Amino acid sequence: MENPEPPDSYRLNAGAPTEAEIDQYRLLSANAAAGVGVVSTNRRGRDYAATVTGHLSVSYDPPTMLVSLYGESRIAEAVAESGRWALSLLTGRQQGIANWLASPGTPLEGLLTQVPYRRGAASGAVIVDNALAHFELRTTQIHPAATHLLVVGEVLAMGSAASGADELDPLVHFGSAYYRLDR
Repeated sequence: MENPEPPDSYRLNAGAPTEAEIDQYRLLSANAAAGVGVVSTNRRGRDYAATVTGHLSVSYDPPTMLVSLYGESRIAEAVAESGRWALSLLTGRQQGIANWLASPGTPLEGLLTQVPYRRGAASGAVIVDNALAHFELRTTQIHPAATHLLVVGEVLAMGSAASGADELDPLVHFGSAYYRLDR
C-alpha cells in the first residue's frame, strides 16, 4: 500500500554540492555494506595495490567485473595503463592488509613487504594469499564518473585459497568501518 506522504529527504541544490551535502551523502552511502578487496597491477615492473570496496560482478557471460578507483590515485593510473589487473576479496582475518593498503601515503617501495601474495599467471598482478576469492582481469572499458574511474574487465582467471572457517568469513565494510559476519 502506497503511503501518500513522500519520505523525508535531504534535497540537493542545483550546481556543485556544498560541503554539507557531501557530508550527508558520505554518511548515507556508508550504509551500503560491501565486500572488501585489493586491486593490484604491475606497471613498468612495479607493483601497485590498494584496498577497494567499490567492485561488483557485471556479467556471468562472459565473466565480467567492475571496480571503482579514485581517478587521481596511483592505482587508477597504473590499472588504466597496464590493461591487466587482479581483484582479491579479503577474509575477516585479512583486515590488517585492508588497513595497510587503504592508508594514505603508503610507499611505492616496500608496499607489499608485509602482504603475503603470489603473482597471477594470467595478469602478472599480485594475488593476496588465502583470499576468499581472486580474479585476474583484462580491461575492456574505462568510464570516467565524477572523481572516479569505473574500470570494467573481462575475467581471465579466478580461484579461491581460503579454507576452513575463512571460507565463511568475508571482510565487510559498513558505516565507515570493517566488520566480520557472525555465523
